[in-house]
Amino acid sequence: MNTMKIKVLQNEEKTTLTLTGRLDATTSQALQDALMPHLGKNKHVELDLAKLAYTSSAGLRVLLMGEKTAKAQEGRLTLVNVTPEVMEVFEMTGFSGILHFE
Repeated sequence: MNTMKIKVLQNEEKTTLTLTGRLDATTSQALQDALMPHLGKNKHVELDLAKLAYTSSAGLRVLLMGEKTAKAQEGRLTLVNVTPEVMEVFEMTGFSGILHFE
């Protein structure tokens, strides 16, 4: 069974969502539901991917939607602590040039 946990940490400057597990077709909706409300409220939303083992095209779609929403709201979506395995997916799909990394 594919699972992903999302932990939300809010402070004055930003909201951090820490993802653990797999981001795929069965878990991407959960990320979308967790991420989108924060993009309207905060100027800076950070996704901590240190414990994300995998992302599929469904996960990439949610990340792209998040990036576009943040930009439209004059905010910023940043991905941090990206593992080499997940970064490889971003690089192979061209998302490394679209998304913001720290």
